[in-house]
This record gives sequence, structure tokens and C-alpha cells, in this order.
Amino acid sequence: MFATSTYSGTREEQYNLLNKQLDALLAGEPNRIANLSNASALLGQFLDRINWVGFYLMEDGELVLGPFQGMPACVRIPVGKGVCGTAIDKNETMLIDDVHAFPGHIACDAASRSEIVVPLFKDGEAYGVLDIDSPELARFTDEDRTGLEKFAETLLKHI
Repeated sequence: MFATSTYSGTREEQYNLLNKQLDALLAGEPNRIANLSNASALLGQFLDRINWVGFYLMEDGELVLGPFQGMPACVRIPVGKGVCGTAIDKNETMLIDDVHAFPGHIACDAASRSEIVVPLFKDGEAYGVLDIDSPELARFTDEDRTGLEKFAETLLKHI
């Protein structure tokens, strides 16, 4: 059974604890939908000041909505389009302080103002993206980037 944790210490220490929780939560479970669902729920309780967290998964050459927490979302995103499509196309984490200033931003939730997207690659193949939105400008930091990239590494061991 999972219980909500209180995270203390530096942001790096908090992300280290989060990754240990993720590893323990997913250990022994082979179902990718279950693991992605629990990963998005874990991030949803860990991160404050967000309005959406979840996954888009590669399917037939485009990103398709996967497990998430938040308002209903866009179902399909072409590679190279919007923040998510750009992250998977460039294979780099996109940390966007103001989504309305990002050329070609795809607005799924009008309340979103900043976003971080971590591309997921498994065995050299594009798997999908971890997408997190916030209603605040410049919500995400380089510490979040580092912590979420490590979170993605831990997750990919289980899917």
C-alpha cells in the first residue's frame, strides 16, 4: 500500500526519494499501462503547482495520449509539433517558461502557462514523452529537469 509522503531536504534529495519510491512502486509489475498510471499519480502527489502530468506514447509515428492526471487532453500530437512533438523529435528535454511564447504550442488546457517535457527513449527507439504543465509562468527549474530526467530513467527500467 502506498501512503503520501512528506518530502523534505534539498530539491535533489526530494527527487532522490521520489525515484526510490517509483522504483519500489513499479518493482515486479510488467504491465506498462499500470506502471505509467502509477508514475503519473506519484508525480501528481509529489509536484505542487501543476495542472497536468502524464504521458504521450509513440504509436504509428505520432504521440498518442497515455495515462495522466488532470483535465482531458489532446489525443494525438505529430512528431515535431508543439512542445511534446519537439521534445521527441529533438530527443531533448524542453523546459518552457511561457508556453504562449513557444512557436506552434498546442493548447490542450487554456490554464497552462509553463511546461516541461522529457523525451522517453528505450533501446534507442522513441517511446514517448513525460509531459507536465503548470498554471504558473516559469514553474519548472533546472533542478526539476535533472530530477525528472532521472525519474524517466527509473521508469524506463520498468516498462
